[in-house]
Amino acid sequence: MGKLSRVAWLYIALVVVAAAVLVARGPYSMVHWPQVITLGLLLAASESTATRLGSRSLAWSSSSVASLAAVVLAGPLGAALVACCSLLGIRRGPSPMQRAFNTGMYALSAYLAGEVYLLFGGQVGTPGPTSFPGIIGPYAAATVTHVAVNFALLRGVFWLAGEPHSTKTLLSLKLLVTDIGYGALGILIAALWEVVGPFTPVLVLIPLFVARWAVAQFAAQQRAYEATVSALCQAVETKDFYTRGHSERVSKGSVMIAKEIGMRAERVEAIRFAGMLHDVGKLGVPTAVLQKSGKLTDDEYAAVQLHPMRGLDIVRDIGFLDEALAGIMHHHERIDGRGYPMGLAGDEIPEFARVLAVADAFDAMTSTRSYSHARPVPEAVAELRKWAGKQFDPAFVDAFVAAIERDGWRPPQPAVPEPAIEPEFAEPAALGHRATGTAVANSNGSSIIEAAVGANGTTANGSAVSGPAVAPDVVATADGQPGPLIIESL
Repeated sequence: MGKLSRVAWLYIALVVVAAAVLVARGPYSMVHWPQVITLGLLLAASESTATRLGSRSLAWSSSSVASLAAVVLAGPLGAALVACCSLLGIRRGPSPMQRAFNTGMYALSAYLAGEVYLLFGGQVGTPGPTSFPGIIGPYAAATVTHVAVNFALLRGVFWLAGEPHSTKTLLSLKLLVTDIGYGALGILIAALWEVVGPFTPVLVLIPLFVARWAVAQFAAQQRAYEATVSALCQAVETKDFYTRGHSERVSKGSVMIAKEIGMRAERVEAIRFAGMLHDVGKLGVPTAVLQKSGKLTDDEYAAVQLHPMRGLDIVRDIGFLDEALAGIMHHHERIDGRGYPMGLAGDEIPEFARVLAVADAFDAMTSTRSYSHARPVPEAVAELRKWAGKQFDPAFVDAFVAAIERDGWRPPQPAVPEPAIEPEFAEPAALGHRATGTAVANSNGSSIIEAAVGANGTTANGSAVSGPAVAPDVVATADGQPGPLIIESL
């Protein structure tokens, strides 16, 4: 975690104090200490071998198995005492503050799980043959409570600490269900205790380490996903200095819209990947075309318009992208059907593509490029509203504006080109702004003329361009009337 706010510190303190009060008030007369100590050592061993998930701030251990076994064998207080043994874990990484919070969180989760177990009619003590199947219902309720409280407290601290969305996404329904499933090992320990006694935890060490290995594989897969996406983004952005950070900001904006309209967590994560990779097709566009400072030829502009399809070709075999592929392919489509590459209109355009189009355009308007200056956020918002229903989906424009008004938006700092290292015999590349006046035909056959506006707001021949001044590229129809707005030239 980064630097914590006062509210986050207060939240952590409340969790720790609440756990301390519950443990301190006892009573200890009914605690069976051999069971608590044995299960506490099992929990400490599990905590010491926790596996890090995709975020540096989040790790998973099978410690809940010991806590849940204690719920049955030792009751709410005994379970909380076992949970406190997480302080004995020797895992490197957590700070004293994190260890204190984790201990308080585990203790609260275990104590509340114990109370729910009793509430549903569970009996504290070593279960015998007659305890089944009656014990299964109370134990299942206790397991769900333990995992739910654990996840809720974690989400709270991550939200207050301002952790990135990817960290909170890891606390997904899939991981929650997985945790509940592994919790079943707790009742196995409790049931075997009558036969094996304190040696019972030894018998479950192998299943516990298998569980750890499975979660570690899941975490490694998530890290591989992130590394793949990051590598592709870096490859794209090295082609054009002025668009560095663009993919990340489009991803952020798309996530804001997705959360505002209530997309489920798995789709929010997919659209985050779509935002990161929406321009990956530019890898198939020659660098000389992307960085060209003069007028694009017909063939060059046609190559640029192919980048959504090239992007699909590049990433179509990456299995985890799923619905993101449609967003990458169609993010330059328009609600009025005058976009590319297929000229889809309205609801024909995939939902992900309509979300990406809004975030993509907004970042283009609020970023400084080699051919245009950044616009203030209010002006960019006004342009989104102006073109809602023509270029953009009005519902997603409204959702984005609402998210910006609530959470704010920090535009990027103007990019400063890095000095190029040229061979002594080579002419240094001239820096300039792109200007095009190429006639092209869109998918519905109508002829349009695209003119890239330079920093001075004129086309290549110096004549003024009609249309929205905020756009790097303004399109006019052949008769001179304003045509479809294209926020990005590429």
